[in-house]
Amino acid sequence: MYREDAEAWLECPDRDRWVFNKLEVARRSGHVCGPKGVPVPKPGKYIIRPIINLLGMGRGADIVQLDKCTMSLPDGYFWCEVFTGRHLSVDYKCTSQVLCVEGFRSPDAPLWKWSKWVRTEDDVPLPDIALPLLSNHSYFNVEYIGGKVIEIHLRHNPDWRYHSAREITPVFKGEPVNLPDNSYFLSSPDFVRLGFILSSSR
Repeated sequence: MYREDAEAWLECPDRDRWVFNKLEVARRSGHVCGPKGVPVPKPGKYIIRPIINLLGMGRGADIVQLDKCTMSLPDGYFWCEVFTGRHLSVDYKCTSQVLCVEGFRSPDAPLWKWSKWVRTEDDVPLPDIALPLLSNHSYFNVEYIGGKVIEIHLRHNPDWRYHSAREITPVFKGEPVNLPDNSYFLSSPDFVRLGFILSSSR
């Protein structure tokens, strides 16, 4: 199993590399979306993101008002309709689900700044657009918002690889690490994150 997206990119067959292109994932999923330079269909709020981001953590993602023209977006970005609802991250081995976690974030927080992630009992089938990948790959992580596919990875969720906690709380740079009773700190630096606070029950 690949550990990181960059490793998956290097080993991935050319015909499967569309999975790293978040605009192509959105297009194949039937979302209203387009690259910089293509006007939005109507004025409103849209999420903008880099078309390819192998480093994760929502780097560069934001929700902005677009009235028509999208030339103000950074080069290499795309826009997509905004989805609401629960944010789920689901791991699969082939078509069998092995993990589902839900992310929670304050409404006014940046898109990368999660308050916590919690294991859930949701049963979410591997989406149809991922099925052609099964001929070359066995491990997947798919992220959903309101049941809509927003990302597909050829790996499992790295934040849940080495523990069995029910809930994890990210700790970011500049924030104190205040450990509640029966908890411990797991170092996992990435972007502006230092690690996680986990329950001591493993």
